Amino acid sequence: METLSYAFTGSASPKLNLPPNDSVYRRLLGYRHGFTPLNLATLRSQGRSRVFPKLHCSQQNSENSIDFSDPDWKSKYQQDFERRFNIPHITDIFPDALSFPSTFCLRMRTPINEEFAEGYPSDEEWHGYINNNDRVLLKVIHYSSPSSAGAECIDPNCTWVEQWVHRAGPREKIFFKPEEVKAAIVTCGGLCPGLNDVIRQIAITLEIYGVKNIVGIPFGYRGFSDKGLAEMPLSRKVVQNIHLSGGSLLGVSRGGPSVSDIVTSMEERGINMLFVLGGNGTHAGANAIHNECRKRKLNVAVVGVPKTIDNDILLMDKTFGFDTAVEEAQRAINSAYIEAHSAYHGIGIVKLMGRSSGFIAMQSSLASGQVDICLIPEVPFNLHGPHGVLRHLKYLIETKGSAVVCVAEGAGQNLVKKTNATDASGNIVLGDIGVYIQQETKKCFKEIGIPADVKYIDPTYMIRACRANASDRILCTVLGQNAVHGAFAGYSGITVGICNTHYVYFPIPEVISHPREVDPNSRMWHRCLTSTGQPDFI
Repeated sequence: METLSYAFTGSASPKLNLPPNDSVYRRLLGYRHGFTPLNLATLRSQGRSRVFPKLHCSQQNSENSIDFSDPDWKSKYQQDFERRFNIPHITDIFPDALSFPSTFCLRMRTPINEEFAEGYPSDEEWHGYINNNDRVLLKVIHYSSPSSAGAECIDPNCTWVEQWVHRAGPREKIFFKPEEVKAAIVTCGGLCPGLNDVIRQIAITLEIYGVKNIVGIPFGYRGFSDKGLAEMPLSRKVVQNIHLSGGSLLGVSRGGPSVSDIVTSMEERGINMLFVLGGNGTHAGANAIHNECRKRKLNVAVVGVPKTIDNDILLMDKTFGFDTAVEEAQRAINSAYIEAHSAYHGIGIVKLMGRSSGFIAMQSSLASGQVDICLIPEVPFNLHGPHGVLRHLKYLIETKGSAVVCVAEGAGQNLVKKTNATDASGNIVLGDIGVYIQQETKKCFKEIGIPADVKYIDPTYMIRACRANASDRILCTVLGQNAVHGAFAGYSGITVGICNTHYVYFPIPEVISHPREVDPNSRMWHRCLTSTGQPDFI
């Protein structure tokens, strides 16, 4: 069997190949942009790897189409949505699984006893539990037309269809006895602000439930197979102050052993709760582990916590680390501005993270108010030519005397030389667009005889390694708590996230089919363009 990085992907790109029912959601996204045939062709000519497809109002009644002539299409769509977003539960495999009164109650009156099955003693009923039938509305804007900015329509008439997802939080009944739980936490992929905050809160919440056996798996999935890497015992005392520093207490790595080997290792260690912190690829691995546990009929809960500063996880308002990344990027942008503004014909170029999604570059540019040009992967651009970036830079130098460019690492990959290499997670190694723009800018201004002082700043690893800010620390705390609540409630193969300001559980496959991207027709991108004042570069 292939290693974990490739066990759940069909190519070098870390995307999970989902069943056909995911096409409904893809078309839901696809109708929103209102691309004309002309600009669709333009986008494709720029080498974009994925363009949202147009919605086809098919008359065929198949898995891959919606028959809008059917008067019941709306209810059928809702039924399909409910089926896909139904979160897996251990009773799916063990129908006779026993439930117990929750040991999580904030009205505790006496110290915890050794026997947890009856719950904490209290002198009155606690109303702090979530009902299993509680739901959160996935979409809250009723678009009246597909031409509305950022419109997400299912049909050509933008019919309103309610879509509900599961509310996160503690349940009154739990499906694991705390004294029988061995919980493991693993952090995979790259570093991200807030990792230690989530680890801390998962461990603390597990202890509140009464779990005594909590371990950390060192250095990602690799820790399941490397005999030289020992489990790290965790407790409130161990994790109490880890949130005061960046990085990960447990360490991170990409790739790892096969899914089968991981589950075998979990069996041998007696792990029956696994909390996985990572991005799209890591969550694909978590889903594969969940499926393998089900295949072997193991009573194991696998819960993901989405970790990516790129903010590229589908359906979620934001992921932890993103706010910190935007805030930390302000220092780099401000430095570039000061360098450019202080020099004669100064140009500051800042490259920020964003492999396939430009959220960090967009939000950072919007927040700073100092950026003149923002370049993201979702919006193609020309560097040269009458409408190119360099022509606009010349205009800025002539009119303002300086300029600041903010570019996402995944932008303009059609302009740079392909590396033809992949990392341990199967991600394509990107060409360095920041260095390329710096070199081409110097070359261009030299050729036209205009002196230019070009400074280039790449703060990537400074941003990844810093501690989370207050906003992200709150998000991390709540995500960590809800991950534990979901596991004790008997859910598995889920991830926890924030949706329309509320915390919810999603089935993992629905959030990892492809990276979330900036909508070029969204109000937020329009706001960014209003702030920078940049033209189209096509």
